[in-house]
Amino acid sequence: MTREGMAVPNTTLCEKLVSDDNLTKAAKKVRSNDGAPGIDGIPAEDALVYLLENQERIVSEIITRKYKPSPVRRVEIPKANGKKRLLGIPTVRDRIVQQALVQVLTPVFEPTFSDFSFGYRPNRSAEDAVRLAQLYMSEGYNHVVDLDLSKYFDTVDHDILMGLVDKDMEDKDIRRLIFVFLKAGVLYRDKLEKTELGVSQGNPLSPLLANVYLTPFDKEMEKRGLRFVRYADDCQLFTKSDYAAARVMKNATKYLEGKLKLKVNVEKTEAREAIGSCFLGFTFITLGSKEDGRGVCRPRGKKIEGLKGRLKEITKRNRGVSIHQVIREINETMLGWLAYYARGSIMNWLTKELLPWLRRRIRQYLWKIWKTAKSRKRHLRKAGVPEWHIKKDLGWSSRSYWKMSIVMGSLVTNKMLVEYFGLRDFENIFRGWHKKRMERDYELDFNDYLCRQYEAEQETRLLIDAYPCINW
Repeated sequence: MTREGMAVPNTTLCEKLVSDDNLTKAAKKVRSNDGAPGIDGIPAEDALVYLLENQERIVSEIITRKYKPSPVRRVEIPKANGKKRLLGIPTVRDRIVQQALVQVLTPVFEPTFSDFSFGYRPNRSAEDAVRLAQLYMSEGYNHVVDLDLSKYFDTVDHDILMGLVDKDMEDKDIRRLIFVFLKAGVLYRDKLEKTELGVSQGNPLSPLLANVYLTPFDKEMEKRGLRFVRYADDCQLFTKSDYAAARVMKNATKYLEGKLKLKVNVEKTEAREAIGSCFLGFTFITLGSKEDGRGVCRPRGKKIEGLKGRLKEITKRNRGVSIHQVIREINETMLGWLAYYARGSIMNWLTKELLPWLRRRIRQYLWKIWKTAKSRKRHLRKAGVPEWHIKKDLGWSSRSYWKMSIVMGSLVTNKMLVEYFGLRDFENIFRGWHKKRMERDYELDFNDYLCRQYEAEQETRLLIDAYPCINW
């Protein structure tokens, strides 16, 4: 373990883990991810500085197998259904080491993962998972089993997980690090709690371990020839009949609870028709077909209401912040939401319902913060509104803020909101993004068609070559 009085890594994988490049890359990643501090109180933005000051000690503890992680800080995040999601916030030191582990372990485990698993994996996204689900439906798989795992991250069995880790990785130093992170404990309300089960959500290492744990399930589904798609603990299995769906649901539940010791939420898990089902925030409206391609999907109703609720908070007229800050927050919220749901068929709803309502909220906010008639005239002149137009429409100024937002539509036009106030042109942005998604679908479908054609030609050639031998 030592050479000339200095500790050296025992294995190639451990050497990669503690290399300067890997640890520096990990610290930069931790800093870019930001996040709340753990029990050490050190913010993530100080990760690189912390590493420079403590790298030698961290490396020495890892190599000599003396590294001991700190307990994570328990944080409760409210969920949309009223329940709470438990997060574990590690110290900046543990974040750096865990991120460094992820960077060296991803190439080890990635080849073992299923092609139908998309969560927390490089070059894969939730949109890819939704696209595959739509492809299944277009091929005639019109029934779906929607699996819901109850508190998945909190119920992972450590013994089973470590057995799966050992199966694909023999490095004992790395194995020890993974194990001590699993057993680090939780600090909640100044009390230290042991972690006998689960992987803490909020740790950089947890998503990778979560995928390792569910890989046997993926392989079993593949072995049985089932059409399925999984994103982390969200999984859907597709069949061509209600009878098959009920049978698949029963067998999948039996495997998850029996082999992996997980708990399937029987209240939310269901076998149903694929039309109207939901996956990763999308609702599938139509199935599609082989001739017409994938069907239509759109955001779930709860996601739409969540967006409108967020926009209401931003444009609340008594906030007392500048219009520039309001516009900046609207742009950030809308661009992020539209980027995720760009494959959804929502252009009609966007242009006829959401955007007119949002612009009216902005005009109401402007009318409120400008306060007096003198201030309103000054701001409108500055924005380039003609004097005659100002005098004509401000005669209605005794009405309520919401009613005056209609009058403001002729003063503060849609074009002015974009060019003068900086509101992004969401309609054209979404149109461009949606077009790219559809072009990508066509490209993938065409490539798949070419592959099938090539396989068919190869099979035909083999039959032709074999024909003389059969005759002989």
